[in-house]
Amino acid sequence: MTIRIFHASSPGAVVLLAAAIDAGCFTEPDRRILLLSRTGPAPEAVADVSASVGFERLRTRFDAVLSWNDAIDPFHPDGWSPRADDAPLWERHFRRAWDLGEEELELVVDSPHAGPARALTQAFAGTPVDVYAEGPGAYGPTGEKIPPLTGTRVRRLLHPDLVAGVRPLLLGEYGVEPRTVPAEAITNVVAELADGEVALPAVEEPALLLGQDLAGAGLIPAADEAGLRREMVRGATALGHTRLVYAPDPYAPWENPAALRAEADRLGVELTFLDGPLPIPAEVLVHRLRPALVVGCTSAALFGAARFHGLPVATAGTGLLLERLVPYENPERTAATLADAVLPGLGDAEAVAARRKPSSGSEFDGLLAAVAFAMRPKVRADLRPAAERYLAAHLDSRTWRYFKRRRLASLALPGVVPARLAFLRSNPALRRVVRRARALRGGRG
Repeated sequence: MTIRIFHASSPGAVVLLAAAIDAGCFTEPDRRILLLSRTGPAPEAVADVSASVGFERLRTRFDAVLSWNDAIDPFHPDGWSPRADDAPLWERHFRRAWDLGEEELELVVDSPHAGPARALTQAFAGTPVDVYAEGPGAYGPTGEKIPPLTGTRVRRLLHPDLVAGVRPLLLGEYGVEPRTVPAEAITNVVAELADGEVALPAVEEPALLLGQDLAGAGLIPAADEAGLRREMVRGATALGHTRLVYAPDPYAPWENPAALRAEADRLGVELTFLDGPLPIPAEVLVHRLRPALVVGCTSAALFGAARFHGLPVATAGTGLLLERLVPYENPERTAATLADAVLPGLGDAEAVAARRKPSSGSEFDGLLAAVAFAMRPKVRADLRPAAERYLAAHLDSRTWRYFKRRRLASLALPGVVPARLAFLRSNPALRRVVRRARALRGGRG
């Protein structure tokens, strides 16, 4: 008997897992268990994924739905993982609590370097692992070095094809092969959810503004995020949209709509603020509202609206996010880079109308390789040649926004070293001296 445990911490993750099951990405196990977690700084204040609209339809794919938070209480789900000596004890605890017996297990988790996924792979040592990524983070490097005993167990990376022709980099250091979850399977699952009882305003072809809890995640100050929301209202209005729907992040603290409504009133446009009792997945909003424009920052739903629904989209705040993200290796940098490079900006009416940015897939591959190496040079040392080629050929006023001078200098990459001294970049002894000097200064890239 084989039991497959699927871990998820968002409605979008459950949608992707359901689509992967429907598309035959998994063999049939004897049991499927959906393990839900609530994460973030205050998980007790976050709505459970099981409370989201349409969840009852999704749970039919699983034999049981369990709570990770309850299983490890009182530990925090984001920061806790078992000590090596305690891992066998925790495995016995989970097997008893979840009625797993001594059966063979398989794990399906998101990023294995952090949070509940890391704890699960450590507790169930030796268990085969499939990894999935629901958003643009699949196109970036693994967040940190993961133990070889974990990395070598990962069989594949499941992901939606959010950017055509661009290969994910996640877990590439272990040679993990990415597998695309078919777009049709994803849209079918979303349509299934949208066909249920979803209370939405009757607004014809609105501009849908997707909120993200960037401040709550510590990415930008709250004042900057409030300004970003007003920028979304102004930008959509400038593009000729008079009916706007703002969807706050359903897993963020309650937002006061007064400032946004005041901005809409000042501009003479209609703004509907979605504030229902149940979280509604953004993908369902896109499907049901059929908006004339979708505006957001880095969310997976923004990429999906363009890729899977063929809708006009626009980004807002990616430049601010790229500037403010610290440290440079912040995991959100991949999503911000990709959104900024691939999707049209809210202020570029021509690009929004054309529904694309004039760039090539090969250039995106080079950009992502360079950013990934700069973010995690120890994890993806193999990407140095690709990073050097990209920076030598493409670093200009447009692409500098994706890099930091001190970071490139610390890694001896093109852009800060004069061409006549380029040979010094390949000198490992010199690079070691630079790293030691920076360490003594306490500098950060």
